[in-house]
Amino acid sequence: MNWRAWRRQWLTEPLYRMAREAMPRLSSTEQEAIEAGDVWWDAQLFSGKPDWRQLLDAPRVSLTPQEQAFMDGPVAQVCRMLNDWQITWRDADLPADVWAFFKEHGFFGMIIPQEYGGLGFSPYAHSEVVRRISVRSVTAAVTVMVPNSLGPGELLMQFGTQDQRDYWLPRLARGQEIPCFGLTSPEAGSDAASMTDTGVVCRRQVDGVDTLGILLNWRKRYITLSPVATVLGLAFKLSDPDGLIGDDPGPGISVALVPTHLPGVQTGRRHLPALQAFQNGPTEGHDVFVPLDALIGGVEQAGKGWQMLMSALAAGRGISLPSLSAAACAFTAHTSGAYARVRTQFGIPIGKFEGVQEKLGRLAGNAYLVEAARRYTCAGLEMGYKPAVVSAIMKLHATERMRQSVNDAMDIHAGKAVIDGPGNYLGNLYRALPVAITVEGANILTRNLIVFGQGAIRAHPYLMKEVVALADSDEQAGQDAFDAVIWTHLAHSARNALRATGMAWTAGRLAAAPREAGAAAAYYRGLSRYSAAFALVSEMTLLTLGGSLKRKEMLSARLGDILAELFLVSAVLKRWHDDGRHESDLPLLRFCALQGFAMIEKRLNEVLLNFPSRGLAWLLRGLLLPPGLGASPPSDALTAACANLLMEPSDTRDRLVGAVWEGHDSPSVELLERAYELVIEAQPLLDRVKHAGLKDWRLAHAKGAITDEQAALLTAVESAVAQVIEVDDFGPGEFARPAA
Repeated sequence: MNWRAWRRQWLTEPLYRMAREAMPRLSSTEQEAIEAGDVWWDAQLFSGKPDWRQLLDAPRVSLTPQEQAFMDGPVAQVCRMLNDWQITWRDADLPADVWAFFKEHGFFGMIIPQEYGGLGFSPYAHSEVVRRISVRSVTAAVTVMVPNSLGPGELLMQFGTQDQRDYWLPRLARGQEIPCFGLTSPEAGSDAASMTDTGVVCRRQVDGVDTLGILLNWRKRYITLSPVATVLGLAFKLSDPDGLIGDDPGPGISVALVPTHLPGVQTGRRHLPALQAFQNGPTEGHDVFVPLDALIGGVEQAGKGWQMLMSALAAGRGISLPSLSAAACAFTAHTSGAYARVRTQFGIPIGKFEGVQEKLGRLAGNAYLVEAARRYTCAGLEMGYKPAVVSAIMKLHATERMRQSVNDAMDIHAGKAVIDGPGNYLGNLYRALPVAITVEGANILTRNLIVFGQGAIRAHPYLMKEVVALADSDEQAGQDAFDAVIWTHLAHSARNALRATGMAWTAGRLAAAPREAGAAAAYYRGLSRYSAAFALVSEMTLLTLGGSLKRKEMLSARLGDILAELFLVSAVLKRWHDDGRHESDLPLLRFCALQGFAMIEKRLNEVLLNFPSRGLAWLLRGLLLPPGLGASPPSDALTAACANLLMEPSDTRDRLVGAVWEGHDSPSVELLERAYELVIEAQPLLDRVKHAGLKDWRLAHAKGAITDEQAALLTAVESAVAQVIEVDDFGPGEFARPAA
């Protein structure tokens, strides 16, 4: 017996049987979710040895001249048309002229190719449009998001027949049709397999013609644009009891396009999501008959609806809400920095107090990090990837950091942000937070089940091949495939364990950094260290828990947090590189990296504290978390340096928050910006008065220490600041929100 045969009989076969028993039994829904989308940089992180050339060689995102013209023209124009207070509190809807403008200028067809009448924009341009509009109005941003994500334009482009594309895409591109997508039902949110919405293949007489089609019955809720939609993308369970389209009597979850004017379709009622005015509501259908060609992709795609949805979501989830989140993080950083500079207490700007600086520093870090991750994700999408795990990370962590940033901004603004009115530029954003946390995969589900649960199988260099081998119904073929990969996997794991241990005990100094790293070299080495540690702990977790990992959601969530921090810090390094490696931006890079590394070690510690095998947990702790060589969070001095970047004019401040300010056109924000500029202009004069020992500039003016022109400047400063800190009030019956 040769070595290969001996290994196969005495080693591979027992391992194969043990692994097959331990492997979780995946439902069809789980399997389709895992198989959806692509792997990308997440695979490098799971390898334990990231290839920095792949990170740095990814193209820097930019707008084409056509896309830039759209930003400077229609996007800037529509931002000037938006009055968020009017939309939210008086009209409970976008104005009619804004709806018409969106349709006329192709906002609903940004992702549709030009050959079908759409704008054919890149993912980055799509993201930029959403980001810019988000700053002005959440309602307008959501209205633009939906047709360009789970459209159903995206589904038609990926899976539709040519006839379906030729008919529907031009109509969607020019706004002739307003789409929505119905997935969530009262009985089924995250568990799509539990949906009770049905479609039965049957024959009916339509205008005297015997027609093969589907009889639909559904009840959906939380459907954005449903009250005004003219066509509904509908997810339902398809059955074919009479075998009219094939041998399978129950193909399963499928997707169809249903015109809302058909008999039996009910739309028009509205939900009121966290006092937001975007169109959202329930829809029902009772005995609605559609021809068979209403199935997106035709009969060939019958029963493949969940996989279709996951594939479409793998792209859209990485654009829409991360774009809104990036806008919110930059906007809150911008306004909080300016407000903390102009608002004084005890005779000094409130931004000089360390408690406020702590919040400002975190606002600056979040703004830098989320924008970096948005750009890098768009780069991946433009390279042709549909990165399901990265998109899940982006949706989860961008919206969580948005929640943190908005809350920090509310703390800094205090009463200014609490009293609602046209002058409150934070209140509506604060109310919208639960919407972002909930939709496109609730954050609890995404964190506890998706990021690591999907990533461990898809992004691991060998695990997916092993899962496929173990699931093969032909046992002989499965053993052959398992034997071909398991030994390579074990060798990889052994090398990674040695590398992770060596880098942990040398604080990452053994790791390599790219030649362009410069001042960021330590952070590349840190990422290599923690990537290797993550890969090793992931291997041990999967080996120890096997199929029961699905029930250890808190462990899975912590491992997912580590993967997410590895990705986010990678994106920060990529941004610093692409922006030109400015030394003045280094405080932001350092803050994000140190915060990420501290979180990684915190989560590693929590995983090991709760690891089911205590002996293995102590071994891993000794290998990966040596005493005295751990990460420290950002220092107070570094936090203060980041805070000061928001309060003082600089190129770094412009790169961090300037772009989101352009074209905002909100009177209250314009007042804040004007006050900020005046305070900065007047500061040398105020310092001179203070150093002269004069308590009040008016006294200095009376004594001739300052000129009339300088006194006029200081008067303008006081007036501008007074307007900024003022809040709205209303007389009885002065405003009333109409019922949504």
